[in-house]
Amino acid sequence: MNFRDARTLGELVDRCGRVDRVGIEERVAKYGTRSIKKASKVFGLKMAVSMVDLTTLEGKDTRGKVESLCHKAMRPHDGVPPTAAVCVYPAMVKHAARIVKGSPVKIASVATAFPSGQAPLATRLAEVKSAVKDGADEIDMVISRGAFLAGEIRKVQDEIAAVRDACGEATLKVILETSELETYDNIRAASFLAMEVLRPGDFIKTSTGKTTDNATLGNNQVMLEAIRDFYLQTGTEIAMKPAGGIRTAKQALTFLVAVKETLGDAWLNNARYRFGASALLNDLVRQLVKEKTGHYQAPYVFSEAAGGY
Repeated sequence: MNFRDARTLGELVDRCGRVDRVGIEERVAKYGTRSIKKASKVFGLKMAVSMVDLTTLEGKDTRGKVESLCHKAMRPHDGVPPTAAVCVYPAMVKHAARIVKGSPVKIASVATAFPSGQAPLATRLAEVKSAVKDGADEIDMVISRGAFLAGEIRKVQDEIAAVRDACGEATLKVILETSELETYDNIRAASFLAMEVLRPGDFIKTSTGKTTDNATLGNNQVMLEAIRDFYLQTGTEIAMKPAGGIRTAKQALTFLVAVKETLGDAWLNNARYRFGASALLNDLVRQLVKEKTGHYQAPYVFSEAAGGY
């Protein structure tokens, strides 16, 4: 495959294959009808906790707030596994890294002029290198949506490759910002464009969480199917991260049903699937306590996760 030589966005879409929008919407509507109860539900809730990138991305973030978030990530509640990662701005990486050192929790950092991506490439790459130097295990970058929609295919892919190289050994997550790509066809095309230059274990990600329309079952499904098709063609295993708007345990379980039925059990782990979220963790813990005690706790019983997604 060679997508970078597409001369227009339309040509790229044709090379990747168009999306049956009606078929996607009908399929995702069925995921919510799956019944998950008792031991299977507890297993799914704990799995979802282990997939959370617990996030704070606010202008008012402080060292103390980030450190508190890290402690919450490492021990959400008695008997509940740690989250996959904490996700912070680059300036907060060194504070987070000091707290989670020696734990299974990774440090993820948004970079490349998040959320707009509107900065010179040299500036974006310097931000990535700085975050990695300070201890980031993972980098969440944003693509240039304007360049993509203008059909500047080679430019977009070259920038993704440059960020990948700047990451060194850190995992890269490529944020497509699906709400700004306008169509399922474009989301699929952007997924393939990114995956062609990613390494096994790198991610494609729906959203920054900073727009009005973030992760949906529909755009998640389009990206899962792109990952499946790319894997079948190349053997390269790309991971997936929906972000923004996933706030309840019920939603998370439905997203996991989509993963299982599209990609299979091999993707049901935090090396291949993540949730970008903050409020989600508290509801997952609340549901786990309910399954254990038979009683719902009030939401305020659990400490509030920091703001962000």
